[in-house]
This record gives sequence, C-alpha cells and structure tokens, in this order.
Amino acid sequence: MTQIIDGVAVKKDILDHLKNEIDNRVKQSNKQPGLAVIVVGDDPASHVYVSMKKKACEQIGIASFEHQLPADVGEDTVASLITALNHDDAVHGILLQVPLPKGYNETTLLDMISPEKDVDGFHPINVGKLLLGRPAFQSCTPYGVCQLLDYYKIETAGKHVVIIGRSNIVGKPLAAMLIQRSKPGNATVTICHSHTQNLEEITRQADILIAAIGQSKFVTADMVKSGAVVIDVGVNRVEDPNADRGYYLAGDVDFNAVKEKCSAITPVPGGVGPMTIAMLMRNTVMAFKQYG
Repeated sequence: MTQIIDGVAVKKDILDHLKNEIDNRVKQSNKQPGLAVIVVGDDPASHVYVSMKKKACEQIGIASFEHQLPADVGEDTVASLITALNHDDAVHGILLQVPLPKGYNETTLLDMISPEKDVDGFHPINVGKLLLGRPAFQSCTPYGVCQLLDYYKIETAGKHVVIIGRSNIVGKPLAAMLIQRSKPGNATVTICHSHTQNLEEITRQADILIAAIGQSKFVTADMVKSGAVVIDVGVNRVEDPNADRGYYLAGDVDFNAVKEKCSAITPVPGGVGPMTIAMLMRNTVMAFKQYG
C-alpha cells in the first residue's frame, strides 16, 4: 500500500521536542526565545499563516511579537522597524511576511534582516552558506521536506530527485540541501521549470519527485514512475461552489490518481505545510541558542 506521509504528526513530534528544550533553557537562564513577525497590509492568506505561527509559538514557549502595519505605511517605516528589531535583545528571529503590497522592494527589506536573526533562511549570507555546506538557517519549506524524508527513512543517497520549480524559496535551496553530503543528501538532483523540454520524460525518471510549481494538480499519474516517492509542496485554492467555504485546497499533484502509482506521497493539506511552521520554530530556537 502507498504510504501517506503525515506532516501533522511529524510537526507534533518536533514541537514537543522543542518545547522540552525551551522549558529546560528557561529554567536554567530565565530567558525565553522571541520571534518577531512583520505583516504589511491585509492579505488574508498572510494573516492565516501568521496566526498559525503565533499558535505554534504559544504552544512551545516562544515569545511572539507581531507588528501589523497598514499597506500604505511606506518602505522607510518598515526598514526602520527591521533595524530596531535587529538590535532588540528580546528578539532572536525576525520574519517579514511576504508577499508585500505593491510599491515595496521585498529583496531590499529581506536583506536588511540580520543573518543571525534570519529564521526564514532568505538572507544571501545564509543562502550562500547553505550552498557551500556550512551551518546556516535553512529556508523553512525545503528544510521541512528534508525532515520528512529523514523521518520516514526515505533514502536519498544515490537516488534521482526531480524538482519541478526553481523558486528561491523552495526549488533552489531544496536542490542545494539534497546534494549535500549530510543526511538526507547525496542525491542526484534535476531541477525542471517552465522552459524544460520533454518534462514528462524527466519526471518519469525520478525516484523522488517533488512538485513546487504552484499549479493545481499539475502532476498526473503518467508523469510518475511506478514506486516513486512524491512530495507535493503546492497549496492552491480551487474555487468550488459545492465546497463549504466556496473553495478547496489542492496540491500541485493529482493526489487521488498519483497515490495509486507511488510508494509514498504527501497529502495537501497535512503534508509539507505543517513542516514549514515546525522548521520556523526550530530555526528560532537555534537562533536563541546561538545568541547565548
């Protein structure tokens, strides 16, 4: 039978471990890790994600500092806030929620976050260290994918991993993680994108197929090798008047068709998504420990 990779269960195990670690640290030093989240504007998806982060912080004992700013506050105000948080000893991790409203330079603002507090793993210094195989904060979603593979003892060494999607948030850092000598790693990685020719021929060669392209049910059964492991990073909102909320969430993979062909698969929701939150919490605790 196809194994369903349960990100919710893995997240719980990780958060339970982090809570114990934080409790012990607080008893020893009377200090608490802190995560600051900056939200600009009123994007509904961003608010849902921030709410999930706040809940996870409360669950394990991380102090959560939320900075909600109006969409027209201006880039200078956001930049000043980031600078202040960089120098705030109570804040060990800083997260700027993206996408930002029009008129803001995301790259400039993200680069302003201190690399030592960049718990999202987006700063060029952390990305560069990742590529070189040095210790660094790793981007949370690809980090979560690797943790799922490790938790379920899915072998990557010598395997052909095909990633559909070359984003700076998922595709590129995930490829860098999976080619490292550390576990999980030692994989042969192919990155595919919108200009890739003969895509189906390449995906059918994958021992592990990872979809991160942002198109609902893009990966069909005929694109998957029998017995492959399929990791679905996509979360797409599909309008459906028959659904309770008027829509449902679907991944980049046609789950019902593909699960009959593969050996293991992540569902949407409940697969990779919960791991993004778990890895953000882990990075924040790591930043706290490095701070001393």
